[in-house]
Amino acid sequence: MNWHFIEPVDVLFLRGNKLFGDPGSYGESQIPPWPSAAAGAIRASLLARDGIDFQRFARGEEDARGEESHPAVGTPAQPGSFRVTSFGLARRVDGRMERVWPLPADLIASRKAGEEVSITRLKPQAVAEGIHSSFPLPELPILTQAERAKPASGYWLTDRGWKRYLDGETPTQDDLIETTKLWQADERVGVGLDPAQRRVDDGKLFSLQGADFCKNVGFAVAVDGADLPEEDLLRFGGDGRGARLLGTEYQPPQASLDELTAAGRARIVLTTPGLFPDGWRLPGMAEDGRFELMGVHGRVVAAAISRAEVVSGWDLARRRPKTARLAAPAGSLYWIEDLRATPEQLGKLADHGLWPAEDYDAQRRAEGFNRFEWGAW
Repeated sequence: MNWHFIEPVDVLFLRGNKLFGDPGSYGESQIPPWPSAAAGAIRASLLARDGIDFQRFARGEEDARGEESHPAVGTPAQPGSFRVTSFGLARRVDGRMERVWPLPADLIASRKAGEEVSITRLKPQAVAEGIHSSFPLPELPILTQAERAKPASGYWLTDRGWKRYLDGETPTQDDLIETTKLWQADERVGVGLDPAQRRVDDGKLFSLQGADFCKNVGFAVAVDGADLPEEDLLRFGGDGRGARLLGTEYQPPQASLDELTAAGRARIVLTTPGLFPDGWRLPGMAEDGRFELMGVHGRVVAAAISRAEVVSGWDLARRRPKTARLAAPAGSLYWIEDLRATPEQLGKLADHGLWPAEDYDAQRRAEGFNRFEWGAW
């Protein structure tokens, strides 16, 4: 696994999946974008660096060397060895890279008047007899607070806070970083065009939100199956804005797999959106919560899923939208009991991602979806 830092050199337009361009519409940026944004930018750079004709590649034709596929990128129909294994916000501190993590769904940041931000964790609890709900799992994630407090938004976890979280501890305010220290919104006005007359279409003004990243703030991406240069220039996000790709050393925080195996229970925490059955159910998960995937067995007793999002995108090769799929957002998590697996099997599943052993969407897996980390419970 090779780690790289993506450093924006311009305002980025990370448009997500929402249409804009109609008179009076507003195009909001999505931060972080889907991992497919990084996958597409890097694969395009690989093709350009190796002198591949983009039009011939899109049509699946042989290139000048008589080859039908790129050794790492593969073909538009069948991806090669390249795959994104991790992606998210990051920053450089004292010359080294560290990740910036969204608050998982079981961490609630709140603030009382005149006090600092505090973090409370949701805890799964069995529902009292006689109480019925549509929740499909036996335990509900419950927020227990001695006093009421107002929710506090716009906070992210540092690497230190993420490590504490994976170890089963509750992060503190010192483990938080505010959005304003990462990027600022840059509002722009766009003008609609008349494609027939090739001029401005009167009365079609719309607003667009860009992201102006602070110094030393960007994205971290881990890649397998391709040799990337130590430094490269990418076209990243909408309008192909510039970003530098820089090779770097990084060791992500991880929970002890030996301790999870010994404890017999764990949490699965999504680090990229999960393209799952029913929009939230883990692959290999039965109706009663039993879970079996890549040799890992357990029972899902509770889940905290943030509001579902729809993942799609634009297929440049076929010039059409990608199939829209309901996704569990990054930060969603699952509590698993009766965990039966060796540390090696836990590590193998984390490396493979939450995909079946076979018959999975190879394109979406290469783009970096369904990635997760193990956490103590």
